[in-house]
Amino acid sequence: MASEIKKKAFWRAVIAEFLAMIIFVFISIGAALGFNFPVAQSQNATRTQDIVKVSLAFGLSIATMAQSVGHISGAHLNPAVTLGCLLSCQISILKAVMYIIAQCLGAVVATAILSGITSEVRENSLGLNGPSGGVSAGQALGVEIIITFQLVLCVVAVTDKRRTDITGSIPLAIGLSVALGHLIAIDYTGCGMNPARSFGSAVMARNFSHHWIFWVGPMIGGAAAAIIYDFILAPRTSDFTDRIKVWTRGVEEYDLDGDDNARVEMKPK
Repeated sequence: MASEIKKKAFWRAVIAEFLAMIIFVFISIGAALGFNFPVAQSQNATRTQDIVKVSLAFGLSIATMAQSVGHISGAHLNPAVTLGCLLSCQISILKAVMYIIAQCLGAVVATAILSGITSEVRENSLGLNGPSGGVSAGQALGVEIIITFQLVLCVVAVTDKRRTDITGSIPLAIGLSVALGHLIAIDYTGCGMNPARSFGSAVMARNFSHHWIFWVGPMIGGAAAAIIYDFILAPRTSDFTDRIKVWTRGVEEYDLDGDDNARVEMKPK
């Protein structure tokens, strides 16, 4: 870990997560807060269109940031995605911790900027998540687990270096997965599949009611997706010692060897 923290590439990646998170939250939550600034001449604003607008803002902003900084940090922009990548041995424990800190700080900074811009809005929740009326905490937790599961499953699948069948845009695929999660979950929980994003709103709104749901749910969903993909759907045959080396030394590239697609040896370079 000590050797990894001395590398410039390590800090570039952490800074990229911080800056990209600011842009992502500013665009996505800004789109949601835009409900409070309707265009008086428009007769087309409807609840359905508002949900689509916000979902597209989240999805397209993630896709844009993934295209912009993916080559620097991997563009996780979500603690649940970072956890999934950690469990599938794509990053070290130290980098995962630093990524999550950077993501949370970026979300707080972006939400603080939005708080200033929307200071005239009454009862401004700043995108605060919470179970909708009639939705229990347990049901909200289940929704968050499922939508984050599909997101992290998409991420680990499309970034699998063993695959040769992907010809489309990986950032767009991930962005569409984020948009899909929001289309499903906005009416139930406000969609908190990104714990850092939820954290920024909770800090600035000074309201942590039900906030645990938006950490526990996404983290369970992300961990489950990574484990199921890495050990069941597309298993790697690797020594546990090799995995420990990846988690501690920060090795991110693998020599992949195997005599069939289902059995692949993972060895740190």
